[in-house]
Amino acid sequence: MKRIPVWYAVVLLVGAALYVICRFYPADLPPWLPWEFSWPEYLATVLTFIWFARGLKALPADRRPPLWRLICFVAGVASFYIVLQTRIDYYAQHMFFVHRWAHFVLHHAGAFLIAMGMSGPVLWAGTPDFLRPVIKSRPVQATLNLLQHPVMAPFLFVGLLYFWLIPQIHTRVMLDANLYELMNWTMALNGVMFWSLILDSRPRPPARLGFLMRLLLIIVIELPQMVLGAILSLSMRDFYPVYTICGRVLDMTALNDQHYGGLIIWLPGTLTSFAAFITVLVNLRLHEEKHEREAV
Repeated sequence: MKRIPVWYAVVLLVGAALYVICRFYPADLPPWLPWEFSWPEYLATVLTFIWFARGLKALPADRRPPLWRLICFVAGVASFYIVLQTRIDYYAQHMFFVHRWAHFVLHHAGAFLIAMGMSGPVLWAGTPDFLRPVIKSRPVQATLNLLQHPVMAPFLFVGLLYFWLIPQIHTRVMLDANLYELMNWTMALNGVMFWSLILDSRPRPPARLGFLMRLLLIIVIELPQMVLGAILSLSMRDFYPVYTICGRVLDMTALNDQHYGGLIIWLPGTLTSFAAFITVLVNLRLHEEKHEREAV
């Protein structure tokens, strides 16, 4: 336990160094360093990895998730950092289709991998003692129960996607650094919460939802995403002139940029839902087979 403060001091020193060089020398940095350093995004990523490593060390081998799930979790968290704290974020601020790829990672692919990792017990084992009462407190648990309610969860998942793409709101957000960061946080957290609800391999209980309800929620979220993607990819009107105002960094017309962004919402989003549907069916079948073996 005496070594923990040393790790935190190192984290703060590295973060301070990144902040200084990103603040004063942004144009001289390689693409894998942040264009605009964010303390919350940096700390969330680094502390997650530290607590994850501590949890792996603390848990006995028989209580750890399989290696492939651990790899999924690490890859998912890393993908968040890559789209938010590398030069990709700069391109996402100047190209609509890159922005949609970044949000596809935050809301779908990366969140999907984190959920598949099912590493909650590992993180809990590595979480500092002073944070555990906060996480288990009644207000926090009540908030989680509300956000993962079978009615609220799909509403938020689709609602946030639509809300941040309302043209007037999107323009305001892309011109305000604080709102831009808030948008990214809500998409990432909502994605993790939704896919964790859907991809839990356990039956109910202890999982929050039964397998059939999870399949229904996947269907519920899919159609609105397809509609939004189709509108943006087929429309001949530029809904997001903010990218023209800020200046596109790639040689592409506004409509082509918007069309590609709409296709990203439409096609990869549909494939993610299809993968989730198959995963739930596999988990359902594995549970039925286990139940049949125990009944013999």
